[in-house]
Amino acid sequence: MAVLLLAEVANGQLATDVVAKTVSAVAGLGDVHVLVAGEGGDAAAADAGKIAGVSKVLFAGDHSYCHALAEPVAALIVSLAGNYSHIAAPSTSDAKNVLPRVAALLDVMILSDVTAVIDADTFERPIYAGNAIQTVKSGDMVKVFTVRTASFDAAAMGGSAAVEAIGAAANPGLSEWVEDKVAASDRPELTSAGIVVSGGRGVGSKDDFAIIEKLADKLGAAVGASRAAVDSGYAPNDWQVGQTGKVVAPQLYVAVGISGAIQHLAGMKDSKIIVAINKDEEAPIFQVADFGLVADLFSAVPELVEKL
Repeated sequence: MAVLLLAEVANGQLATDVVAKTVSAVAGLGDVHVLVAGEGGDAAAADAGKIAGVSKVLFAGDHSYCHALAEPVAALIVSLAGNYSHIAAPSTSDAKNVLPRVAALLDVMILSDVTAVIDADTFERPIYAGNAIQTVKSGDMVKVFTVRTASFDAAAMGGSAAVEAIGAAANPGLSEWVEDKVAASDRPELTSAGIVVSGGRGVGSKDDFAIIEKLADKLGAAVGASRAAVDSGYAPNDWQVGQTGKVVAPQLYVAVGISGAIQHLAGMKDSKIIVAINKDEEAPIFQVADFGLVADLFSAVPELVEKL
């Protein structure tokens, strides 16, 4: 058996952390072949070959695979599928756009957010906002799934897999790239950051959210937000942590003014250390926090920034 792993690549750079964690997840299923798709991804392909556990890197350098357009990438994967028992990718927005299309074209089920690989046919994934773990046994000839990377440690570096150039598959021509609009930030990327500071509805306004950002900058952290804060316009959508946002598992997660609704906990409860600051001592967030401070955030956070 062999596994085809779709690599996460942005601007020609490999998202090494999430790819290495996905390699760890699928390593027990057989030889791992990493697919890097997109013109100018030569460096990404070389970096993928350095991940321990990768036996081969397939590099499709055709321009049609740039900008992660789902339809041509899905067609490419389907053209390669006959050689693999499993097709996997990290649970990123790009992969969640591609792999369901792959599953549909192969007429198999899609398994999303896998948190454990029991054997070649059996997987675990969270349901009910993470309150239950579903064990799924698939009878499909090819298993197609995305991996919740927060549940796995990254594979070590030091590999030396060969890079093999492959040709393009027929482009369905169903979509085309127009432009990218990307917010620039000096902060770490939310899903791979070692420290995350998140603010909730208790912050009160978009202007007051600046104190969350100041604390994050002091700690060299990424900034997150609860859905309530995002829906209220305090923070942009791509900062949202939770069931309908991003799933994070940093070494340190600081929740400020967040009550701890079940949907938010689903996105951060795997964090190694959770610190909560909330003036309501009955807030559910304290039930999962390793350290809790019952205090007014508008006095506690500026003081914390000053002390740091």
